[in-house]
Amino acid sequence: MVEDTLRDQMLAAVPHLRAFAVSLTNHPDRADDLVQDTILRAWANSDRFERGTNLNAWLFTILRNLFHSEYRKRKREVEDGDGAFAARLKTHPNQQAHLDYEDFRIALAKLPLDQREALLLVGAQGMSYEEAAEVCKVAIGTVKSRVNRARAKLVVLLDLRDENDIGPDNVIKAALAAE
Repeated sequence: MVEDTLRDQMLAAVPHLRAFAVSLTNHPDRADDLVQDTILRAWANSDRFERGTNLNAWLFTILRNLFHSEYRKRKREVEDGDGAFAARLKTHPNQQAHLDYEDFRIALAKLPLDQREALLLVGAQGMSYEEAAEVCKVAIGTVKSRVNRARAKLVVLLDLRDENDIGPDNVIKAALAAE
């Protein structure tokens, strides 16, 4: 009997909820969806409603919270009804990146341990030369020298001739530019 009364009170609140939702959204269809979500959420959580308190206030609070959650979500979304924006999105294929990573990993393993350690501390960990020198317990100049030799050795091992050898090759660049 209590559930029937609660259901009837919820249904009686629908016109007021809809009016409030229309005033928030300015779109009748979105308002109807919002009211429906409100009723569904309220019914699913009806055990949390304290009997004898203001049901309308509870329902309006749910509606308002749903609206604001949807609003925050929509702010991060890009309207792209015709798909024009999505058609312009391009990503580089990741197969080449995976192969480049494997080549780099193999070349890195061929470096002497002291050079590899210095390069990883400075290049990968982002430490300053001073911090890396402290970790390795050597002079700053020694770390600088090791990093420089490691970079030069990687250039040779990876057969890098210029900056165009890093990143997508000319075939991939041409394919991405063609539309």
